[in-house]
Amino acid sequence: MEVEKGKTAKYLKEKRPVPKEVTQQLKDFIKAKKNLINALKEKEMTVPQLAEELGLPADKVLFQLMTLLKYGLVESGDPDDMDEYFYYKLKNNDPNKS
Repeated sequence: MEVEKGKTAKYLKEKRPVPKEVTQQLKDFIKAKKNLINALKEKEMTVPQLAEELGLPADKVLFQLMTLLKYGLVESGDPDDMDEYFYYKLKNNDPNKS
């Protein structure tokens, strides 16, 4: 007897489709993450600076940053002049670069 690969996943997709709003939220999340990474390629920025640059609320920017920080894509730098916010920058993951 031959077993069809992916049969369970196919069955579940037919029985319980993903709501369109969930799919849209994931697309928005991915787009915001890419925009944030691109903004940090230019220079180090604080949460308020990133929020202004990206046109997103600061809480969403902070959530994205903490996600990227958790997975080692960004790192926090020095605090700003007023000691209110940290600067964030992309993490250099290439061991050949200094």
